[in-house]
Amino acid sequence: MAQRILEPGQIEILAQRSIPRLRLPDRTRIFARRGERLRELADGNALDGYLRLLALLSDAQQAALAGFDTRLPSAAQIEQARDYKMPPILATGWPRDPKWQGVLRELVAAVAAAPGVPAAVEILALRLREAPATWLEAQADALLAVQPQEIDIAAAPFLMAALQVHWVALTAAFVADRVQALDVPGICPLCGTLPVASVVAAQSPYTGYRYLHCGLCAGEWHGVRVQCTNCGANGKDIGYHSLGPVDAGHDAADSSAAAVRAESCDVCHSYRKILYQEKDPKVEPLADDLATLSLDLLLGESGYHRASGHPLLWQAVEY
Repeated sequence: MAQRILEPGQIEILAQRSIPRLRLPDRTRIFARRGERLRELADGNALDGYLRLLALLSDAQQAALAGFDTRLPSAAQIEQARDYKMPPILATGWPRDPKWQGVLRELVAAVAAAPGVPAAVEILALRLREAPATWLEAQADALLAVQPQEIDIAAAPFLMAALQVHWVALTAAFVADRVQALDVPGICPLCGTLPVASVVAAQSPYTGYRYLHCGLCAGEWHGVRVQCTNCGANGKDIGYHSLGPVDAGHDAADSSAAAVRAESCDVCHSYRKILYQEKDPKVEPLADDLATLSLDLLLGESGYHRASGHPLLWQAVEY
């Protein structure tokens, strides 16, 4: 029997086809799992209070998502997006269901009612419940387009949390195999948002594969390992950094012992966090990224910048 010899390019194409390209969020657990992880990471963390506040917010998101339904794009819209190789539920320029504002009010009411919440949060919750619809939409536009100079920094985490509920509801309604790949691998193929971090999976059929995690819709798409998720550089230009060993049995200089590392690029001088489920199966992209702020400081001191920000942590713009 004759054997077919594959050329290197054909081997790469075959490998790509065998890898599950897209992972969709589990709407029954996505925010509950994040809340659990935030509470676990809060103990002893410099951001203890903020992590616990976001855990409350995550719980409220899960409760709001359970009863939230939104309209999907029409078949014609999805087909048009496919023709132009665009994400089908694009974060910018695509009409939002105004029901997301109702989700926002649910979230702030739930968080404000929790025991021990700071007075400043209660005041912010009241301001957001009474905010005009036009202002809320303008803030949503600024957040999704990443226009920091236009964003209300205090309100941003709550606004983004409501938008996450809206987009997760949309994303979870898709079928992974029917979502087309994009020509730009560094953005979410569902909503076009930049990834917040990446995860190397440890469960079948994803074991060993790296997936970039969208900070808006929670969709995850395959990304080649040891390759910059910002500019595409690879090999010797990629470095890994961590905060130290996970236990006394590992050398502090050995970053491979850590479940959360920063993957840096010496071409574009950017970095994103990369999480390893084989080191800790509980890692969660948004929670672990936020809880390792010290790693961001370390990379900043080394001359690297974040390739994209955290959707629940915004900073004022300096002029």
